[in-house]
Amino acid sequence: MKKECVITLVIALFICMVIHANDNPVRKETYVYAVKETDSLRLDKYDLSSGAEAKPCIIFMFGGGFVSGTRDRAGYIDYFNYLVSKGFTVVSIDYRLGMKNLNSSDPMRIIAKLNNSIAIAVEDLFDGTAFVVQNASKWNIDKDMIIANGSSAGAVSVLHGEYAICNKAKVTEKLPNDFKYAAIISFAGAIFSTEGDLKWPSSPAPLLLFHGDADSNVPYDKVELANYGFYGSKHIAAQLEEMKSPYFFFDMKNAAHEIADNPMRNCRDEINILLDKFVKQKLPLMIHSEIEQIGKPELKKDFNITDYIKTNFK
Repeated sequence: MKKECVITLVIALFICMVIHANDNPVRKETYVYAVKETDSLRLDKYDLSSGAEAKPCIIFMFGGGFVSGTRDRAGYIDYFNYLVSKGFTVVSIDYRLGMKNLNSSDPMRIIAKLNNSIAIAVEDLFDGTAFVVQNASKWNIDKDMIIANGSSAGAVSVLHGEYAICNKAKVTEKLPNDFKYAAIISFAGAIFSTEGDLKWPSSPAPLLLFHGDADSNVPYDKVELANYGFYGSKHIAAQLEEMKSPYFFFDMKNAAHEIADNPMRNCRDEINILLDKFVKQKLPLMIHSEIEQIGKPELKKDFNITDYIKTNFK
């Protein structure tokens, strides 16, 4: 008799779990947001199937060195679902991969190609953002709380997007009038410049920077060659510190390019808390958190611009 009661209880609990899990399932919808020559650029929107309250939105750009990558890579989906469970709508976008058909080993030609690849990725980010704003009322999105988030090449792109806004670059004409991102989340990103060091005529949105100091794919600090420079999270954070502009820098010591992905698995709660502080509460904070794994073998950290080219574009 007791055994039958236990079995009945287990079955009842399982049914309750299934019913509860289906109360608010994450819904995925796909849209074409732009057509560029032969490329139809799509986005996937993830949100809950119920709820009419306007929510903040995170626009995500995948990584892959502007050579490869997909907006719906399996490793991203748990991160998207987590953000949805915390009250965000997530929009993961395609963008054109400008380095995909690179046919040169000449560093200067690679640099020129990289510069163009970043430029078209930013165009696509802004087109995707404009599409989200256009549909914000229908999708119950708060237009004042749109956040751009990227990994690796995607992080480079979202940082460049914010830098373009601060410098009132022509590409910002693609955005709605007076549009501003509520925050930028960069997983191992940097800003590439052909005009020397970075200049910020106006303060950017709060930047949430995650980077490892032994990253051989994207500079952690800076590398320069003549007027060319690739400026990473450490350098950007130092500039923001001097400007007294809100930022968070997750400074991972003796870590490499895994920081392009690790925060999506291991820092989810921290990201949610930070977004609450910087986006919802609009607190004027500057936070620099240094983290180091005890006992990890020391990694190489001294890279030049040629090293980054060889690593990414062999």
